[in-house]
Amino acid sequence: MKRISPVLLLVLSLAGAAAGFLLDHGLTTAGRATFTPALVLPIFLVLLAIAVLALAWPIRRSTRSATRRRVDPFRAVRIAMLARASSLLGAVITGFGAGLGAYLLSRPIAPPIGSITAVAATAVAALVLTIAAVIAESFCLLPGNGPHDPDGPDGPRLEDDDDDHPRAAADTGH
Repeated sequence: MKRISPVLLLVLSLAGAAAGFLLDHGLTTAGRATFTPALVLPIFLVLLAIAVLALAWPIRRSTRSATRRRVDPFRAVRIAMLARASSLLGAVITGFGAGLGAYLLSRPIAPPIGSITAVAATAVAALVLTIAAVIAESFCLLPGNGPHDPDGPDGPRLEDDDDDHPRAAADTGH
């Protein structure tokens, strides 16, 4: 399993920023109030970040300790997928909050302190979720799965690994 791409997270953040900016622009054009996230959203995002890290910590502890306790691979994959989904969600909401904030700050009238505070808190909490989820995903990966992994494709070869022989794999004996 490969780590999540930072480019993907950046693209999702930019898409979220465009969506947030366009949503507020559309609401203002229609004569409605701009969108302000609820104050419970940043709290929920930070709690989700803590939960993802708490779930991934036992896996990190067991894979990196000297005793190397057995880890249920299905549990590790589930937590890694939760971390990956959380990082994607965090990236989108970070961008969305940034887009809302950019629209509020681009207006000629100063935004109310409450709405800009809620938007900023949402964007910061979503960024915290994204960072925590990326860290949690790295906790679920086995150590040494990098480009210089001795068991990787460029590492030492097994004795019976003779795929490089010039003869055909299925010698019929004719």
